[in-house]
Amino acid sequence: MTMAALAGCASFSDDGGLKQVSELTRERIAQPVVLQRDAAQTETAQARVSELLKAPLDVDAAVEVALLSNRDLQAQLANLGIAEADLVRAGRLRNPGVSFGRLSGNGVVEYDRTVMFDLLGLLTMPMARQIEQQRFERAQLQAAQDAVTLAINTRRAYFNAVGAQEQLRYLQQVKETADIANELAKRMAQAGNFNRLTQMREQAFYADTTAQVARIQQQSLADRERLTRLLGLTGARAKFQLPDRLPELPKQTLEVRGAEQTAMEKRLDIQIARRQTDALARALGLTQSTRMVNVLEVGYQNKSETGLQRANGYEISLELPIFDFGTARVARAEATYLQAMNRVAALGVQAQSEVRESHAAYRTAYDLARYYRDEVVPLRKRISEENLLRYNGMLISVFELLADAREQVASVNNAVVSLRDFWIAQINLDTALTVGSPIPATVSPTSSPVAAPTPGH
Repeated sequence: MTMAALAGCASFSDDGGLKQVSELTRERIAQPVVLQRDAAQTETAQARVSELLKAPLDVDAAVEVALLSNRDLQAQLANLGIAEADLVRAGRLRNPGVSFGRLSGNGVVEYDRTVMFDLLGLLTMPMARQIEQQRFERAQLQAAQDAVTLAINTRRAYFNAVGAQEQLRYLQQVKETADIANELAKRMAQAGNFNRLTQMREQAFYADTTAQVARIQQQSLADRERLTRLLGLTGARAKFQLPDRLPELPKQTLEVRGAEQTAMEKRLDIQIARRQTDALARALGLTQSTRMVNVLEVGYQNKSETGLQRANGYEISLELPIFDFGTARVARAEATYLQAMNRVAALGVQAQSEVRESHAAYRTAYDLARYYRDEVVPLRKRISEENLLRYNGMLISVFELLADAREQVASVNNAVVSLRDFWIAQINLDTALTVGSPIPATVSPTSSPVAAPTPGH
């Protein structure tokens, strides 16, 4: 009865540890994570995805779609179930061993029967369960990190895709003006009203702009496909809609107080490293307590022979430390623990530095985006309005007006790039504060239109 009670004392939790994971993700991305264990849960998730795809995706909707539809995330979340299975197994005794022997000769038949129990496993079960409990908690942190990392990558890919799409639209406007200027220059050159060198400059500008449009088209496609992979969408769903423009710049920057301390407390990679170090410390204690006794089993045994009364007794199996005193095992555990401690300390130094760097980049990106929005773009607009008045008064040529239009579009394009870089800088700051090392941003090239040629006269 006692053995049966011990064997059944460990059981699986109702949620598989997912509740704690969802709490961790809510703190960092304001969204829970769901493990789809059966067809009904998968169907519910896909119905929600279909609803979100009916309208152009904003960044929060894109993250929600990724959390629901990305199959790689579901595969990573399954590690949580594996870790819980190890935890449950650590709370259960190893199955007893049974042996049976029969010898016969000279009219005598001898029977040996033995039932062996893992006594060492019973004695070390509380400590082993504590070790697996810490590993399970580390698996929960890892699952949260996987989900949050997917959300971060989705946000980054989203801003890249929308930004590249907006850049392409402005660059196509440059191409249209270049096309008009090139055709006009050809006609004027044929009529003898335009010198050959200036006409070739317009033609070269048109050729360069055409090549640049092709490049940004490919970049826009690549950015969209990268987002599609993160969203986990295929078929008709891969034709989801994105907004025409990036979100507006916020009125003010985020005020981050105690950023370095926040990172030390909330960063998931630091929490995972700490859990691993704690588990190693407990494993070291278990290694030291069992260094002289590696195998200890006790069991019931009986023996019977033909014509004699059955003999009952017990058997103890013990590994004798004659050749291996466990010193190598203990030394290895101690070195592994020392290694983990130093890695946690190094990670702390790295985290504080990354927070400072990310915050500085965030503020710089904000100031630059605001400068383009409030100074550069309005100034270019006023210049274009003034040039239009001068053109109407026949003070400048049509080529000067077209060149000015190209320069205005170029400034708007640079404003789009700076706005995209701001949103990515904010993602990097959030990452450094709550998740881990900011992933190097993979962004579209700035794709500023090539310089306009000198206008013809």
